[in-house]
Amino acid sequence: MKNFLSIESDFVNTRFDKWFKRKVSAVPQSFIEKNLRKGNIKVNNKKVKSSYKVQKNDLVSIKLLNFKINQVVKKKFQYYPSSKDIRATSNLFIEDNENFVIINKPAGLAVQSGTKSKKNLIDVLKKTPQFNGSKPYVVHRIDKETTGVLIIAKNRKYAQLFTSLFRLRKIHKVYLGIVFGSFQKSKGTLIDELTSFEGDKKIKSKAITHYNILNTNTNYSLLKLTPETGRKHQLRKQLLIHGCPIVGDSKYRVSLSKSKKNILMLHAYKINFSISENKYSYSVDPPLEFKNFLKEKYLKNFYE
Repeated sequence: MKNFLSIESDFVNTRFDKWFKRKVSAVPQSFIEKNLRKGNIKVNNKKVKSSYKVQKNDLVSIKLLNFKINQVVKKKFQYYPSSKDIRATSNLFIEDNENFVIINKPAGLAVQSGTKSKKNLIDVLKKTPQFNGSKPYVVHRIDKETTGVLIIAKNRKYAQLFTSLFRLRKIHKVYLGIVFGSFQKSKGTLIDELTSFEGDKKIKSKAITHYNILNTNTNYSLLKLTPETGRKHQLRKQLLIHGCPIVGDSKYRVSLSKSKKNILMLHAYKINFSISENKYSYSVDPPLEFKNFLKEKYLKNFYE
């Protein structure tokens, strides 16, 4: 005996494993992979991989396996913002249209909830007037302590579109960073193999970042950074590897001083992309703390 489920239009072009965890059961990835290989789970009566992009009216057949439909393994934490949180968010919007918003994310606010971050941007946005009748979809992330430009989609169609654009490297981001030291060349490209872990699994990924030195002195440099790839903590890790760590990066053991609060001097300055031949470009100046540090260290406050 089997269960049969049909794919709804909202999930078109979604990975099969993501659809399964969302609509069927939040089981481990290994459970899905194993049962796809064995043919216990099929799409249109055929074996598929977990990466298969589901289409409208695809028919998924599931043998009666040892799990409950729509069981919840762990309840996801949701932060309930105060009216003060919601009011504070109102001045963060750079762009607001029917399909997406552009946010100027402040330092200290995580994009999503995590084990160490309960207050987060997504849960706050859910309660704002800008998302009345829609919901926020994360299409990329910037670190909790990083400031600047962030895209949030308002519907699944645009979430999938932005995800595809990022995967195809059609969205171009520019960061500003203040680092210790300097490079010998005024511009260049950093290419490194970065290591990360998913549970016990070790993953190595190629990271590519282009840099330009905008201004430098004996101890510090202001850099324009253009990542070509999008690895976790890519800029922070690469600059540390090459001997120019970002000022205020306490995670990688680089601090301003014991008497000062560590403020990460990394800012998502600009983002460019095109949709249906329409070009979009958004930029936002760094926060006051960033500008003040430039003045304090006698670095010129200019950007390209």
